[in-house]
Amino acid sequence: MNAKTHEANDHVSLKTWICVAGVLLGCFMAVLDIIVTNSSLRDIAGTLSASSDEISWVPTAYLVAEIVVISLTSWLSAAFSLKRYLLVNSILFIVFSVCCGQTHSLSLMILFRVLQGFTGGVLIPLSFDVILTYLPPSKRAIGMAMFTITATFAPALGPLLGGWLTDNYGWPFIFYINVIPGALLIAAVWFTMDMQPMHLGLLKRGDWWGILTMAIGLAAFEIVLEDGNRKDWFGDPGIVKLAWTAAVFIPAFILIELREREPLVDLRLFARRNFGLGSIVNLALGMGLYGTVFILPVYLGAVHGYDATQIGEVIIFMGLPQLVVIPFIPKLMKVIDARVIIGIGILLFGGSAFFDIHLDSNFAGPQFYIPLIVRAVGQPLIMTPLSAITTAGMAEGRESGAASSLFNMMRNIGGSIGIAGLSTLLSVRERFHSERIGESVTIYSGALRERLVQSTDYFTSQGSDTYSANMRAIRAAGSAVQRQAFLLAYGDCFLILGCVLLASGMALVFMKKTRLSGPVGGH
Repeated sequence: MNAKTHEANDHVSLKTWICVAGVLLGCFMAVLDIIVTNSSLRDIAGTLSASSDEISWVPTAYLVAEIVVISLTSWLSAAFSLKRYLLVNSILFIVFSVCCGQTHSLSLMILFRVLQGFTGGVLIPLSFDVILTYLPPSKRAIGMAMFTITATFAPALGPLLGGWLTDNYGWPFIFYINVIPGALLIAAVWFTMDMQPMHLGLLKRGDWWGILTMAIGLAAFEIVLEDGNRKDWFGDPGIVKLAWTAAVFIPAFILIELREREPLVDLRLFARRNFGLGSIVNLALGMGLYGTVFILPVYLGAVHGYDATQIGEVIIFMGLPQLVVIPFIPKLMKVIDARVIIGIGILLFGGSAFFDIHLDSNFAGPQFYIPLIVRAVGQPLIMTPLSAITTAGMAEGRESGAASSLFNMMRNIGGSIGIAGLSTLLSVRERFHSERIGESVTIYSGALRERLVQSTDYFTSQGSDTYSANMRAIRAAGSAVQRQAFLLAYGDCFLILGCVLLASGMALVFMKKTRLSGPVGGH
């Protein structure tokens, strides 16, 4: 199959659609593996005899490796050829997934998760690149809609699938599930894509200083985001060193890339109005997408005692409605300005967060269904047209590859910022609300004294002596204060999330209208 065969007309063969579906299946697995371990960390920690801080490296290692390799993908796929690079990484992704399920050592688990991230991360931008390369402009909206399913439905499915597999078969199966889809991916690539020549000379002319500074800078930045809140941020010497490392190497990387004639990552693409502004929206989308999948399970588990499967059954409402909406988006894009569709999506996605700001002890899973459905309708309205409008006019080959890498990297970085920011905000606001509530809950409060008397009488009737009953009543009052502080803090998190998403919509005002149905520049 040759990408050039589609330049003269809009016909797309079944062979091409099989290729697109195959690489998108690989993308789905790679995104799923970011989230799927979250429901199983307690079980994995028990098997590997790891502490809660140590086991946090299982998702962190994968995400850091994935973000770093996304930036390298365009260059390496050009050097080794798209088909070879896809096949090798797909095979290795399956191998390392099985290794993760087989290991009984934390150090080996982290190593295999890094290798799994390096190989799985390749599948995300390359699936996007295949859509831009093999589909004609008139069909790309359909391809982008299919890509949206992988990028937004996988995080919603991850907690449910991970929890269900862990509860019924054991945590190793959250890694073994990659085998069958991986085999289908390999078969699709092997039989549908033509083998292109390698250009190994690109390795000799490689932007090695850019690679070094990017890998060190991004890795340090991601680890600071992932571990900062658990380690008291800049109160921890290790976090301080990593922060300084990121502060030195990331600017160095940017300067190197702007000076290079053939940069590893073409940061000049951000100068294109639609791509630069679209990347801002994409960053906010990543914060909202991964931030929601992070904060909601924490809330349901901590406040309502939901287990992994129950949490997954709630979050799936953020995914299933998308399957109904996504098929209609390419048709909408033919008759409605893409910027308008994105704006409606931002209003729905951002606005849905405001449903969740007034939480109380009765606000549990069923109360989240409507906000999650609204959110699920909004997500694909943002992502599908945003992908199309930001990449319109990109030339095939190196430029489209660089665009796909940058676009996907921005969403993942946004996800990391969202998770770290919400984790920190939750801690800060919980302390703030505890102090404010504590100021009004004093021994001089008539309501508190009345409640303590009632509680003491209750515990006494249950067999406790007077002193023990009084102590239990005081602890119960303290727990009630802490619970209320947590509810208010979670509400603050949803409020900030909604405000960030709505604010990103301002970028749409400055974006240019783009014609998406016909030929675009570079084709």
